[in-house]
Amino acid sequence: MQTRKLGDSNLDLTTIGLGTWAMGGGDWKFGWGPQDDSNSIKAIHKAMDQGINWIDTAAIYGHGHAEEVVGRAIKGIRNELIIATKCGRVWVGNSREIGKSLRSDSIRREVDASLKRLAIDVIDLYQIHWPEPDEEIEEGWGTVADLIKEGKIRYGGVSNFSLEQLKRAQAIHPITSLQPPYSMFRREIEEEIMAYCGTNQIGIIAYSPMQAGLLTGKFTRERAMALPDSDWRSRHPFFMEPQLSINLEVIEQLTKIADEKKISLAQLSLAWVLRNKEMTSAIVGARNPEQIQETAKASELTLSRAQIEAIEKILDWRIKKI
Repeated sequence: MQTRKLGDSNLDLTTIGLGTWAMGGGDWKFGWGPQDDSNSIKAIHKAMDQGINWIDTAAIYGHGHAEEVVGRAIKGIRNELIIATKCGRVWVGNSREIGKSLRSDSIRREVDASLKRLAIDVIDLYQIHWPEPDEEIEEGWGTVADLIKEGKIRYGGVSNFSLEQLKRAQAIHPITSLQPPYSMFRREIEEEIMAYCGTNQIGIIAYSPMQAGLLTGKFTRERAMALPDSDWRSRHPFFMEPQLSINLEVIEQLTKIADEKKISLAQLSLAWVLRNKEMTSAIVGARNPEQIQETAKASELTLSRAQIEAIEKILDWRIKKI
């Protein structure tokens, strides 16, 4: 599997990374519905079998449950993987509510708790999950810089930051990576952020490159309508009318391009994301080993100029309709 160097670090990430959002289960505000832990662990081991060398998780996924699952899965094989997790989102007591804190004492509690749940001595990439509260960004990023000096983490990254917020953090300590949403349906970073990251040696790791399952080609109107309340997608405009019909029509057209190339739509979506030289890796979620076995193959795919142009025409049509 291909690897690319992450920003200013010495971490060589495979161009496909394993995401664990869904492995947190459904019993929290942004869960994906019920999830079997044994399937999660099998998916992690299958990802490694496919050559994937890094896992992305977060303390808030399942209120710590995803990190615990990862910790169980990597026991005895930790040195074979790069582990990335996140801070800044905290749960409020035993409720489903989620708090936001980038205060130094909060982040320090979070990093110690993550290390314990993951059962590791150092976190390879520690990321601020969201730039909220905005007025605490400097304190939070300064704490991440201190944790690097103290040896609890190796490198620091950020997620969901705007260009202005990136510049504020960069002035305090070099940012190793940015993790933004990026897919055929979410292209905001192309406007300014992608170029800034390229100029400043900030690696980009795309999350939701298959748009939460929409761009797998396996999502139907019936499936969207049947999403349980415990699945956050049931409340997202992409999965509701009027956008749902437009998105499904676009997916039908994109599937034709994938069929011509004899690949799946999921693989096409990932190859499209990875076409950018600024993109280090794309995070692919998996709830079972079969899913990661298919999407891992996208690491070796390239798209022709004609295929990219055909995709652009379809995406332009979608923007006009929405």
